[in-house]
Amino acid sequence: ALGMRGPWSGLLGLFALAGLIRRLAPDVVQGWMYHANLAASVAVALSGTRRRMKVYWGIRCSDMDMADYGLMLRIMVRLGAWGSGWPDAIVANSAAGLGVHRALGYAPRRFLLIDNGVDTDRFQPDAADDADVRSELGLSVDDFVIAVAARHDPMKDYPTLLAALDRIPSARVVVMGAGTQEKLPESPQLRVLGRRDDVPRVLRAADGLASSSAYGEGCSNAIAEAMATGLPVVATDVGDARRIVGDAGRIVAPRNPEALAAALRAVMDMPDRAALGVTARRRMVDLFSLDRAL
Repeated sequence: ALGMRGPWSGLLGLFALAGLIRRLAPDVVQGWMYHANLAASVAVALSGTRRRMKVYWGIRCSDMDMADYGLMLRIMVRLGAWGSGWPDAIVANSAAGLGVHRALGYAPRRFLLIDNGVDTDRFQPDAADDADVRSELGLSVDDFVIAVAARHDPMKDYPTLLAALDRIPSARVVVMGAGTQEKLPESPQLRVLGRRDDVPRVLRAADGLASSSAYGEGCSNAIAEAMATGLPVVATDVGDARRIVGDAGRIVAPRNPEALAAALRAVMDMPDRAALGVTARRRMVDLFSLDRAL
């Protein structure tokens, strides 16, 4: 960790990274999202070792709404398009992200698509965890529990989710994600847990997962991990959600609380919901496991 949290520390961090690259002489330097892509490229150039290694950029999102973020992000995206021919390849984790960035002017030597891989051994059903977590959170075995795994951020669109939940008051919702404890309102319907390191365990206590993102998603880890845990998913049609969920859940238009609520109610009332969860897990094992990603 280079502690690059401002202009001066960022500049010092670039030189520190260049020195690290010279010392370690890696075969590959991989950037991870916009700022890191440019930082990796500048540091490799400063290190004087470009000819001896491969440089890859990573793109993790799709159609971001730049109006919700600062000027610096817009600058980074533009600089990325301008310099996109410099790395050996750019790796996108979604077909949607690849298409969006082509339209933004990204023209790399190679554009690769590698889906996020989910650890299907770590994320799998376990009835014991279901009972234990429900007991800890004051939930009964008869509650219909919706899991949400998303930080508090404009792209995750919590207002739409909360408006949808108002329409299904009998549902109980367990929320995991940085910033949620500080930003979400108190409600008997919600169990807001904040950032968690035991996500698989909490997911096992749910009957389904809701993803209400308004834009920007690529290959959603939250969706894939929930499906690997055996949960049907209701997600907005953002990024590659439709391709990931397939026939193991419901896809609705973004920013539409009525549609989201109707889809969640449909899953809630489904007599064969467990079978849908089995389909979800099989889809992750067959198409999105770590072995497939490798």
